[in-house]
Amino acid sequence: MAAEAEVLDELHRLRARVPQLTGALAASVDGLVIAQDTPGVEPEGLAALTAAALGVAVRLADATGRGDLRELLVRGTHGYVATYSAGSSAVLTLLAQDRVNVGRLHLEGRRAATRIGELADAATARTARPPRTAAATAEGKALPKATSTTKNTTPTPTSTTDKSALPTRPAKPPRARTPRTTQTAQSASRAAQTAGSAQANGRSTNRTTGRTTTNTPTTNES
Repeated sequence: MAAEAEVLDELHRLRARVPQLTGALAASVDGLVIAQDTPGVEPEGLAALTAAALGVAVRLADATGRGDLRELLVRGTHGYVATYSAGSSAVLTLLAQDRVNVGRLHLEGRRAATRIGELADAATARTARPPRTAAATAEGKALPKATSTTKNTTPTPTSTTDKSALPTRPAKPPRARTPRTTQTAQSASRAAQTAGSAQANGRSTNRTTGRTTTNTPTTNES
């Protein structure tokens, strides 16, 4: 874990504040050693036993309605073993002599556990976050430029219309012209037909008039 050096410094400061401490160990809730200062005690075995005891203590607190586990204290003939919850992913285990002040032990142990928990949670968050590669960083920086270029190069619509794009109408076929001589002949023919019709109408009128005159009755003078 990246915070191992900082956690180890915190353990050293804790032992300096409480001289009756004979060992201090920070481990994950899975039983893996984060940092240790336990001379004469195997840290891996202590971390595994701490994880096992922590699991039993958590179940005991839940079964009795005591809420979330905060700390676990074991007293033997030669001293104390105190375990404190350190954040969401770590625990702090302290080994103390029998003549230690238990109140001072709890006070310093809780402060150190809070600090170690912050360091462990921050390291866990950095590990869970996928690192950004150089290619991804370069791509992320290039995206805004590409977007701005697209905006600047977009053609502005204008009101002019491209006449070449409009459909063309088919050309009208040329109208055949009638020769003037033909038109003259046609006019003369029409005039002759009109004159003939007029003469025929006159003859019919004269005949009608004569018949009318002939049929008029004579008056008897006597």
